[in-house]
Amino acid sequence: MLEGIKSNFVIQNIFSFTSQVRKFELVKYNKNLQKKLDINLIDYKNLSGKYIVYEEIGKGKEYNWNDELLFEGEYLNGKRWNGKRYVLNNNITYILKEGKGYFKEYNNEGELRFKGEYLNGDKNGKGKEYNRNGDKIFEGEYLNGKKWNGKGYDANNNIAYILKEGKGYFKEYDCFNGKLVFEGEYLNGNKNGKGKEYNYIDELIFEGEYLDGKRNGKGKEYYDNDKLKFEGVFKWEKKWKRNRI
Repeated sequence: MLEGIKSNFVIQNIFSFTSQVRKFELVKYNKNLQKKLDINLIDYKNLSGKYIVYEEIGKGKEYNWNDELLFEGEYLNGKRWNGKRYVLNNNITYILKEGKGYFKEYNNEGELRFKGEYLNGDKNGKGKEYNRNGDKIFEGEYLNGKKWNGKGYDANNNIAYILKEGKGYFKEYDCFNGKLVFEGEYLNGNKNGKGKEYNYIDELIFEGEYLDGKRNGKGKEYYDNDKLKFEGVFKWEKKWKRNRI
């Protein structure tokens, strides 16, 4: 069912609902043009570019901030399914057929972030991830878009963690400066168990429990060089109950 079009760069308004098809008005912006399109969609589309133009149900095009074409083809259940992905200067980086192919993912500056096998519209199989400097930060196997088996690397190309069947003690580094932003227990390809988060100047900002990648359970938030901001219970990222002092 259609839940919504999710994007930081698209404005949408819901007009009406039916049991199977919901009608949206999508407003497309660029420097000199404002255009409104009435479209019918069954499955929501997760958008990654500046805006998207839907030609008909399932088909579309994505663009970046410079109005350069990023992707054109067909979507299924919010995922790119059939089509071509472009990078700077209109170079084709991969071709998908029924959600399958050898996939290369770039940011809007044309920097390679991932390359590997793609199946069912997601990362499945062998692959590698890179930071903005081109340094490898993970190499191994993916399952349904999640890191499953493999090795993670820090900014000095040292092995930082090892995952086996989506389980291990996981460390996550910021792709811009290589700083450690998370360390903790990993299960089923997600943050599960106890962990810690850090900001860009290496200060502890959270320690506590996670479930399916989100803060969930007992935890503490900190600010300004480890000063306690909140202590209590979190429920799916939200502060749920403060401990009495």
